[in-house]
Amino acid sequence: MQSLAAFLYYTILYPLSLLPFWMLYAISDVLRIFFYYIFKFRLKVIRANIARSFPDKSKAELRKIERIFYRHMCDLIVESVKAFSISEKLAIRKFSYANPEIFKQLHDQNKSVVLVGGHYGNWELLAVTINQAIPHRTMALYTPLTNAFFDKKMKASRGKFGLEMFPIDKVKQYFEETKSIPITAIFGADQSPRNAKKAYWMNFLNQETGVQFGAEKFAKEYNCAVVYGVINRLARGKYVIDFKLLCEDAKEMSYGKITELHTKLLEQKIIESPPFWLWSHKRWKHKRPAECKLHT
Repeated sequence: MQSLAAFLYYTILYPLSLLPFWMLYAISDVLRIFFYYIFKFRLKVIRANIARSFPDKSKAELRKIERIFYRHMCDLIVESVKAFSISEKLAIRKFSYANPEIFKQLHDQNKSVVLVGGHYGNWELLAVTINQAIPHRTMALYTPLTNAFFDKKMKASRGKFGLEMFPIDKVKQYFEETKSIPITAIFGADQSPRNAKKAYWMNFLNQETGVQFGAEKFAKEYNCAVVYGVINRLARGKYVIDFKLLCEDAKEMSYGKITELHTKLLEQKIIESPPFWLWSHKRWKHKRPAECKLHT
């Protein structure tokens, strides 16, 4: 499997990453036809997720969200491939930061930050630009891929300009090792929780939803500030991230408040512009266990 992965990477993926964006977007247009109209890639999951999230929208409105999402998803694929070889200069041209001064103020206070957000916009370009945009040492949590070769290449791609990648089960170790310096730890908090009983259950997009509690847990344990980030799509291949300071001292926040704040902010953005969230993810595969409270 490793030799096949290496063959695919060096003969297909990396050479494709060397193409200019305009050619990659032409490929994306072709991919959309295959994924949407021919193979119907995850269509049942995508269609069900959107329909349950927007029960008041007409069938025509739901199909419009669906069509735009497939185009966005295919753009994400080619943009992620481009990240294998993208230059620092080009990445910065494609991905900008609206208000990074929030981090400067916290860094000056020697304050570490938990940066929390969702899979909205393009998080791969965030990975290759954030270390240049803010003064903190940066790290991101990730779930290792089953294929060791692609896992190594993914980490190298995201971390090529300074971002450190740590597996979820090593995050506590990282926080302990960096206690004395201000860091920013990036949490994607909108994926389905691994353990439904440990999730924070609340209503999200008209559905009972288990939200991963890790961002709040570690922010409180290490007394971090918490910043929410949302990635807005300005045009094809152009993104900007906006930050919102949720709190300067997580320990001062009541239980669940941080989780509710960032989840509701993400929900607002999805409602405002639905197609650019990751609808292909099986977000609601868990049902709320009877012993878990639904927070309102």
